[in-house]
Amino acid sequence: MLSALASCHMMSYLYVCSQNNIEVVSFTDTAEAILDVEPSGSGHFSKVTLKPVVTIKDDSQVELAKALHDKANSLCFIANSCNFPITHQAQIILK
Repeated sequence: MLSALASCHMMSYLYVCSQNNIEVVSFTDTAEAILDVEPSGSGHFSKVTLKPVVTIKDDSQVELAKALHDKANSLCFIANSCNFPITHQAQIILK
C-alpha cells in the first residue's frame, strides 16, 4: 500500500510538473506509514507520510515545485481512495 501511494504520488507529481514546465532531474521518496495492528492480527493504516526529495534545475521554480505536491495529491486516485491522512514533507533541491 505504501509503495503504491508513493508511486501514484510520484506519477501525479511528475505530470503536474510537466504541465508547469518544471524540469525534474530526480525524484526519490522515503515514505513512512503507521500501521495499527489489532489483537486479532488484523490491522489498518492510520497515517502515511510521503517524504519526496525532488531535484530541479530552475531556482525560480522552487516554491511552485513544492506547492505542486498538494495538486499531485488531489489527482492521485490511490490517495483519493484512502480513509487515513496522507501528509507530505517535500524537499526541493537545485542542481
